[in-house]
Parts: sequence; C-alpha cells; structure tokens
Amino acid sequence: MADSEEVDYSLANPDTLTKYKLAGEISAKVLEKVKAACVDGANVMEISILGDQLIEEETAKVYKGKKGIAKGIAFPTAVSPNHIATHLSPLPTEPEAEITLKDGDVVKISLGAHIDGFAGILADTVVVGTAAEITGPVADAINAAWYASESAIRLVKPGNKNWDVSDAVLSVAESYGTKPLEDMLSHQQTRNVIDGAKRIILNPSEGKKKGVDTVTFEEGEVYGIDILITTGEGKVKKSESRTTIYKKTDNTYSLKLKASRTIYSDIQKRFGPFPFTTRALEDEKKARMGIQECTQHELLIPYDVYEDKKGEIIVQFFTTIAVTKNGIIKISGPATPDLSRFKSEKSITDENLLKVIASSLKPSSKKKNKKKSKAAANGDEAAPANEAE
Repeated sequence: MADSEEVDYSLANPDTLTKYKLAGEISAKVLEKVKAACVDGANVMEISILGDQLIEEETAKVYKGKKGIAKGIAFPTAVSPNHIATHLSPLPTEPEAEITLKDGDVVKISLGAHIDGFAGILADTVVVGTAAEITGPVADAINAAWYASESAIRLVKPGNKNWDVSDAVLSVAESYGTKPLEDMLSHQQTRNVIDGAKRIILNPSEGKKKGVDTVTFEEGEVYGIDILITTGEGKVKKSESRTTIYKKTDNTYSLKLKASRTIYSDIQKRFGPFPFTTRALEDEKKARMGIQECTQHELLIPYDVYEDKKGEIIVQFFTTIAVTKNGIIKISGPATPDLSRFKSEKSITDENLLKVIASSLKPSSKKKNKKKSKAAANGDEAAPANEAE
C-alpha cells in the first residue's frame, strides 16, 4: 500500500470488524476466567491483576510481528462488589487491597481488550458461591439490567435516537422496582476512541440532560452499551476509595514537575489512548505525584469509583455492538444469564417493550417479525414477563 493511501478504518473495511471481533473474543475468554476466580475468600485486587495479565497474554498471541498494530488492554479489569458501582481496581498500598469476596456478593466485572485500536469492552455481573434460586431485590435487579440491556441494544439502530434508549431502559428498570444509575453514559466508539461524541445517558438529572445532544444512530457505527441498575434510588456518590484508573486526553499542557513529565511520557508510550491502572506504573509514589498534576490540567481524566448506599445492590451489563447493514452485531458482551435462577415477582407489561426485547438483532422478513411480535404480546418464552411469573 502506498504511503499516501489512507487506510479505511470504518466497518466498510472487513478487517475492521475482524479486529473488533477478535478483541471481543479475547475479552470474553478472559471474562470467563475472571468470573471463575470470583469465589468465597478471593481477593478483589488479585482478581483485577489476573484479568489484566490474561488480556496481555492473549493479545500477545495474535498479529505477531505485525508492525504498527498495537494491542493490549482497552479497559483495565475492575471488580466492584455489591453497592460499589464501577472502577474498583485497588493498589497494593490501599485499604481496598484487603477486600475479599464472600458467598452471596453481587460482583460486577468490567474489562476489555483491543486489537489495532478496536476495542471489545464488556462487563458482567455474578453472584458469588450460590447455585440456588435467588429471589427478592437481587433477582429484580438482575432481570431489570438484563432486559434493559437487551432492549437498549435492539434500539440502537439506524433512524432511532439516543433518547429512545434512555426511555426504554428507565421503563424496564421501573417495571422491576429498580432504577438506572443517574447520569451514567454510553458512548460511540471508533478506532482508539471509547468515549466518542454520540452519547446515551441513563436516568438523566435535569442538569446533565441539557448537556447531552440528541443524536440519531447510523449504519456503520459502534457503541459501548453500559447498563447499570440499582435496587436503590438511582443516585450514587464518589467513593472514598482512591481512583486508580485514568485515560489520556488530547489536551496539551507544559508540565512543570519532572516527575509528571516522566510519568506522562510513560503513559503515552505504554497505554496510548486507552484507560490504564496506576498499578501498572513502576513507582507508585512518583506516579501519584505526576498523575495529580496531569489530572489538574486535564491531560488525564479519572475513572472514579462510585457507590450507592451500603445495603443496596448494583448490577451491570456492558456490551460493545456494531450497527451494520446486516443488523446489530454483538462484538463483546456478557453471556445470557440463567434467568431461571433469578425469580422476580415483577415483570414487564409494556407490549412495545416486549416486542423490542423479543425482536431479532438481524433484519428479518415481515412474516417473521409478525410472528415474533405476536409471541411477545402473548407472553411466550421470548417475553420476559412470563419468565418472572
């Protein structure tokens, strides 16, 4: 290829989808091993380290010797139990490094790999230890989060708008007596970008809602659909746990401290445009000083740890999807949970939502669509209302 020829990184190039799918396969493989490590007595920090190591190992096996193809962690492993919403990936020197899991904990795992800048990020929720039937608020939240995720994914199609997704997620959550976490965002993704301009907001506060533009989904786009549902009121606060995950921005600033310049140079070389954990930096004390100046001048953005009130339960499902001419493709995401284990007394009654959830990810004939719509309305196996009864 001539140097002057510009590479097509859109989904119109088959190589793009191939790399996305490979990243998604690696993320899914790592997720299963991390989930298996979530047992009674397991240490949260050690599980996070395991996830990151596995991503590095698996991405190292592909595209060997290919110059110019970066690969590795697209999002560091975070393990957030119970009322902790997201981004818990402790440092060895912090109190959170002592957190261990116990039977019955509801644990959110988020992680992601990338190949050549194409990220397959995902998140799943597991209940530690028990194979028994689960009822009550945990079952409500699991059902709500899963069906909210499935409806959101199906509504990200050409011609629909971001508020269609926001409204559907809120409606599903309320059907189960739960709430989406207020002001949580899902983003469009492109090569080397996981927080693109097009955004979907969950349960928006008045102040945040004004700052989110109305956007229309188009063929050829990729989105990370992040669904977080709580048994609480939907409002979370920044945790006292130290922030350990950051991402480089495109801003520029002449750093004053030598330590800051050294750390920032290391971040640019090793992590590029993707989030990283400060645990991956060699000198934690120097890193802390450098990151502080970088964050103050918005060279780095923090992924803070958020939490609900103790006693509440938060459930998360994150799926990376591609909007193609052949329908929606799940690039990466959680496996379908065994919802027969999570018995909720609540259910979805909105027939339009049931039709959306029961619909295929791929375009189908009018005849097939009519059959599925009728089945959903009648409450057969495709409809979540029946599963909860």
